[in-house]
Amino acid sequence: MAMQTYSSVPQAGSPSHSEAWALTEAARRIAIALEKAAEADDLQLPAAKRELRDAIRLNWRLWTIFQAELTLDTNPVPMDVRQNMLTLCQFVDNHTIACMTDLDPEKIKTLIDINRNIAQGLLEGAANAPRNPASQPGAPASAGLNTDA
Repeated sequence: MAMQTYSSVPQAGSPSHSEAWALTEAARRIAIALEKAAEADDLQLPAAKRELRDAIRLNWRLWTIFQAELTLDTNPVPMDVRQNMLTLCQFVDNHTIACMTDLDPEKIKTLIDINRNIAQGLLEGAANAPRNPASQPGAPASAGLNTDA
């Protein structure tokens, strides 16, 4: 399958926008695959299930990256926020395993909702960033996963 490119890919230099885009894109892919699986006939169903599992795996990899970043000692996100996000990462891990096991649409929609909600928070945090001292000229660049929103 050819890789598609999208004009909405965020420009480099904005971790929050990049993370929000990645979460939204993963949610979009899962939603499309879920819809295809729901509409698939008997001949199409195996391929549709495979596509759905692939989309869920992509989302899982994304959350694994977030988890790894949150565990770094150099991560500037406050410890209490990091712990909350790591708890959410653990939930996503466990929930993803459950989704991969039985492909229950309601369980899968939970992953979509989580991605969309976190993406929205990241974008709101980025929109408020100019009021944040770290975004002033000469201030150190902040890392991603700004969950102040």
